[in-house]
Amino acid sequence: MPTFVLASASPARLKTLRSAGLNPVVIVSGVDESQADGLPPFEMALQLAELKCAAVAERDDVPTDALVLGCDSVLELDGEALGKPADAADAIRRWQSMRGRSGVLYTGHCLRDTATGQVAAATASTTVHFADVTDAEIEAYVATSEPLHVAGAFTVDSLGGAFVTGLDGDYHNVVGVSLPLLRDLVIELGHEWTELWSLDR
Repeated sequence: MPTFVLASASPARLKTLRSAGLNPVVIVSGVDESQADGLPPFEMALQLAELKCAAVAERDDVPTDALVLGCDSVLELDGEALGKPADAADAIRRWQSMRGRSGVLYTGHCLRDTATGQVAAATASTTVHFADVTDAEIEAYVATSEPLHVAGAFTVDSLGGAFVTGLDGDYHNVVGVSLPLLRDLVIELGHEWTELWSLDR
């Protein structure tokens, strides 16, 4: 069974993968995300995922039989790419713009097999419908600091869940990693999804 490596500091991604039966080793990439500034949201998510995957896969401390996953999520609203907000004021402005509307959450996925050097990459997209929240709700939410640490300034699996009225697409993609897409990438690299399960963890 190959060692599964998650090139991300996201606790939500780690929790999702563990719930799906995987037991990833976490190695944070340290990639400067500003490298992708100016790209369309779809391309930005994929390029950052590829950069994060490559940065970790090339490290000396990564096993030679590893599958390394890099991911990055970006929310598109009015054609603009929205990653993590710069500060609380930015998060408030975003929510005032998003409320009562819909955006598309893109998550780029890049998987490398360090044994063969093969890479498989793709982007998943999910449409997110936001509730028409009040200014008081926005201020209270931002005061928790949760939206400051996530792409698009919202979550669906924590405090922000009550402010999302619906999704068109994969729920897990919005959390940070699309399990069906990841399974496809694992198969593309010649592995079986079920061989990655670590059910005695």
